[in-house]
Parts: sequence; structure tokens; C-alpha cells
Amino acid sequence: MTSSDPDALAAANTVAEALADPHTAWAAHRPTGGRAWPQSLAGGAAGIALLHIERARSGYGDWSTVHAWLSAAASDALTAAANAGLYLGAPALAFTLHTAAGPSGRYHRALAHLDQAVVAMTRTRLAAAHTRIEQSRRPAMKEFDLIRGLTGLGVYHLRRHPDHPITGELLSYLVRLTEPLAGRDDLPPWWTDSAPNGEPSPEFPQGHGNVGLAHGISAVLALLALAHLRGLPVRGADDAIARICAWTDRWCQHGDTGPWWPGFITLRQVREGKVAATLRPRPSWCYGVSGTARAQQLAGMALRDTARQQAAENAFLAALRDEAQLDQLTEIGLCHGTAGLLQSAWRMAADSHHPQLTAELPGLSARLIAQMGTTVRDPELLDGAAGAALALHTAGTGAAPTSGWDAFLLLA
Repeated sequence: MTSSDPDALAAANTVAEALADPHTAWAAHRPTGGRAWPQSLAGGAAGIALLHIERARSGYGDWSTVHAWLSAAASDALTAAANAGLYLGAPALAFTLHTAAGPSGRYHRALAHLDQAVVAMTRTRLAAAHTRIEQSRRPAMKEFDLIRGLTGLGVYHLRRHPDHPITGELLSYLVRLTEPLAGRDDLPPWWTDSAPNGEPSPEFPQGHGNVGLAHGISAVLALLALAHLRGLPVRGADDAIARICAWTDRWCQHGDTGPWWPGFITLRQVREGKVAATLRPRPSWCYGVSGTARAQQLAGMALRDTARQQAAENAFLAALRDEAQLDQLTEIGLCHGTAGLLQSAWRMAADSHHPQLTAELPGLSARLIAQMGTTVRDPELLDGAAGAALALHTAGTGAAPTSGWDAFLLLA
């Protein structure tokens, strides 16, 4: 627990009040594409519901508002197809309901039904992934990433039922993902043949190795570390964590304002052995230090590698003190903006013996409040006001999220 921040809590309360009614707060301002689906964590009612769930479970909101948003989230037919993952479809709604249920018996029938779908989906995808490995083919990002892939499904299983066989099976797959592919070159086994958007591109003719937390190997690192920290024995997990860390260490850059990790690595960079300083990503959650440093901190904690943990915390602290980097975050959201930086900073400070990280939290909260202004323009969770309000609620209460909502970001 850190000190509470009344201004942050007041700002979070204001947003929550503005987003109380799904019929006016979300239906009238729905984004386009899949993000508009009610069952989307990114832009749908399932994501915005997390704000009200956290408030209700921590004693700041009411359950009638939660029920209204959950009803909106379940208002369309659920997808469990190839496009479903932690951020969309049956797994997304299951995650949201699980955060609402907590240790109570709420929503147990709905969760039991959703569990069947998510477990079946996971088994199908695990079988396909193992077949791909046996054929010595490179993975697609959507096979293993957080947003669409098996790491995201692993987040749900680890939170929902850590002792279920499917959780161990999935974590064992992640270990195997880090093992060299038979007959392949010296590129890491998670190297993909696509561009960072997951599609083939002439700009990435030999693909890339993704470092980020949203779509890359840092998500695998974070989930394996979290499983270890929760006492889940997985054969080979420590070696897998070490293999990932060795690769990220190889590509960690050391600039004038502190260490940083690239968002991705290309074959040309592998051959040249360097990454241009101009390719330093902004300090966002998805590809920047907000995500990569947290994954490194968790890895250090899991392996009891205090040097790694401290290096991650120092890299993050350097970014927080670099005004030029902070100014790159012009958005408020969890993915690309200041809210993601704030939530990661709070989690890292809570796990650190570094009082200087905690000292940066009030300034980050004030920066986010100023960016938000007085009007809620975009209600969604991932890039909008709901996510910003959740980060401010954490800072405002000075306590870890009661619902564990930020597990969907792999921050906890």
C-alpha cells in the first residue's frame, strides 16, 4: 500500500459517475470494428464494467451499476471463434465476471458455462501450437501474445483456476515456446514471419522478434514469472524465464537517460548487432518501459535475482524522471498513454524497496488528471476514460486493486 491521493480519487469518482449508465455513456459513443462489440475489453461494455466492478468491490461503487454494465456486456451473442481471446469474446466476458465474483458465489452459473468454452478453446489452440512446433515452423504472434493468443488465455486460467490441468498445460506450452526449434537458425523460437501488426509486410521481409508486453515475449516472461511467484510448479519454467531474459538483455540499450528495450528486433538489427537510439519507444505499456520494465521486475522477483529487479526499477525510474519521454505520452489511456504508465508505476513501486518510485506517483497522477480535462470524450477501457479512472482509483486509494483488474495488462 502507498499513500492515498484525494485528488486522484476525486477524478476517478467523477469519471465513474459520468459512465454510470451504459445506455448513455457507451452506446452513444461506441468505437468502430471489433472494439465496438459489447464483449470487448478494449472498447466494449465488458471493459468499462471493470471500472464499476473495482469501485463496488473496494466500497466506492454500487452493484446495481455493475449489473447494468454486465448486462450490456452480455447483450450480444458471444464469440469463441478464432478472433476470441482475453480481450474479446467468451474469455473477455469470463475475465470480467471473474473479477466481479471474487470469493463470492456471484455469477457462478455463467462462469461455469464460460469456463467450458474457454477451456475447450484453449485445448484446441494448444494442440495447434504443439503441432506447429513439431513441424519446426515459426509462430504467428496471435498464437502466443497477450491480446489474442495463449498468453492472454493463460492470464484468465491462472486467475480463475490455477490448479486446473489446463493452466499447467498452457504454462508448459509457454516453456516449450522458448525452446529452440529443430533445424532452425539462431533466431529466437518466438520470432515471427510477420510485421508487428501480425500481418505479412514488405517492410519486414524476414519478420521480427517482438519484445513488447501487448504482443511480444515480455508477456510470456511476465506470466511465467507470476505463476512462479504464486507457487505454481512448472517444469522448465526457470530455464524459460532465463532464456527470455538472456535475449532481452542482449537487446537492452543504454542511453544517456537510462536503459531501454526496443519494441521489436528485425533481422537487419540482428546482423548489425545494434539498434538506433531513434527507435526508443515511448514509455507506454504496450511496447515501452511501462510494460517491459514490469516484466523484467517480475522475472527478477521470480528468480530471486535482485540485480535484475533493481535494474528494471532503475530503468523505469529514469524514464519517469525524463520529461522528454513523459511528453511523448500525449494520450490518457492504459495502452498508449499516461494511465498505463501510472498503473505500472504503482505496481512496480509496491513491489520495490525503492522509495523514489513511490515519490513519483503523485506527479504522474496530476499529469493524468490534467490530460483528462473535465469532459469524458472516450469512455473505453484500453485507450479511454474508464482505464484512466481505474489507474487513478489505484493511486487515489493507495491500495492494490481489490478485483485484480490490471491482470489483463499482465501487471499483476
